[in-house]
Amino acid sequence: MYLIVIVWTYVTLMMAVAEATSPVGSVLGAVITFVLYGVLPMGILVYILGTPGRKRAIKAREAAEQAAYDAERAAAASAAPDAGGEAPAAAQGGGVAPVREEP
Repeated sequence: MYLIVIVWTYVTLMMAVAEATSPVGSVLGAVITFVLYGVLPMGILVYILGTPGRKRAIKAREAAEQAAYDAERAAAASAAPDAGGEAPAAAQGGGVAPVREEP
């Protein structure tokens, strides 16, 4: 991909130099030629061809974040007092005490 960018930039630079040094050309025309024939198409090309690399980088970053989150959750679970999931040592009564009714 970079070879294409380098070669096309060279070609458009030579086109701009030819335009600037031509008796009927101008420096403004050379700048416009370089921008419209060189910089703009190469920017689009680099963006399109760089898409798979950006997607890979995003997926790698998300995987690293998920791994860090999983490791944090595992560390928090192992530090909990009842991390083994075993029953407590003594059985506890119901959560609400029964209420006596008045006669």
